[in-house]
Amino acid sequence: MPTVHHDDLRAFASACYQAMKVPRDAADLVADTLVQADLWGHQSHGVMRLFWYAARLDSGAMIPDAKPEPSAGLGAIATMDGQRGMGQVAAKAAMNHAIELARTHGIGAVSVRNSGHFGTAMYFTRMAAECGCVGFISTNASPAMAPWGAVEKRVGNNPWSWAAPAGSHPPMMLDIANTAVARGKLYLAQQRGEPIPDTWAIDAAGNATIDPAAGIEGTILPMGGHKGYAISVAMDMLSGVLSGSHFGRYVTGPYVAEGASGVGHLVLAINIAACRPLPEFEADMERMIADLKETPRHSDVPEIFYPGEREAKSDLRLRKVGIDLPDDTASELCEKAKKLGVTAPFSS
Repeated sequence: MPTVHHDDLRAFASACYQAMKVPRDAADLVADTLVQADLWGHQSHGVMRLFWYAARLDSGAMIPDAKPEPSAGLGAIATMDGQRGMGQVAAKAAMNHAIELARTHGIGAVSVRNSGHFGTAMYFTRMAAECGCVGFISTNASPAMAPWGAVEKRVGNNPWSWAAPAGSHPPMMLDIANTAVARGKLYLAQQRGEPIPDTWAIDAAGNATIDPAAGIEGTILPMGGHKGYAISVAMDMLSGVLSGSHFGRYVTGPYVAEGASGVGHLVLAINIAACRPLPEFEADMERMIADLKETPRHSDVPEIFYPGEREAKSDLRLRKVGIDLPDDTASELCEKAKKLGVTAPFSS
């Protein structure tokens, strides 16, 4: 299991995308989102996905140099067309636009169509938090779960994220999918040769499974039973139907090489200063966090964390010690990068 410095891994990932005709700024962005996911401890959304996106670029399903096109909406609301480009590029452009609208109107909303998978959602809501805003983003995704009571996949895990500044603390960040786990965790378990908990997925016959491959072929279970299914449908409405994108079973995910994604997003930024002075908000966030962390806890629980704190601690540690890549991931990256003429900063 090779250990890689985050800067080296980021430069490597960007070089791979640039070799596939992705412009430098876009390649750097996508590389940064992947490595940041690894730094946060979410390897299911990290560089293991590098060549999933590359396969879609190679097939023409995703346009390497597409530029998102914003359109004026009404006041604080705007729309954007992702032009079948990389989802990270559209999501960043939409969040930047939402923040600008929030500075003018107090709130900004951008409805995005014709985009793609954008990786870790809180990468983009953190942008709002760093600008004194509360950020929100939702996206739809390819089918991962069955409607409650059904046995065929028709609904995506449709993740969403909130983030807010937290004073002297790293931002409070929530990033969740509406399945019991993100599908990438099954792919990661498959790469590692590890079983999955029997509460994550059912196989094609509807039986609980600990085999990640069977879970991928079957259906991932919703979080919270029918509640997770209902939330996922609502996020599909906000992301897909509202924007005029694909929705439900018509969305194509990053796990297959061909087919336009048709993914949609809803991006929001709320200017905190439009509600109350930012320093007062941050002081109250510090009080909220202190109250959470001071709550009496079970004897076997060393610390209470607020949302986003574990990721911040992981980021701080892994920037110092490096990122451990699973052997299968390292081998795939080395092999496929070599075909592009890119040398990996690690060996498989």
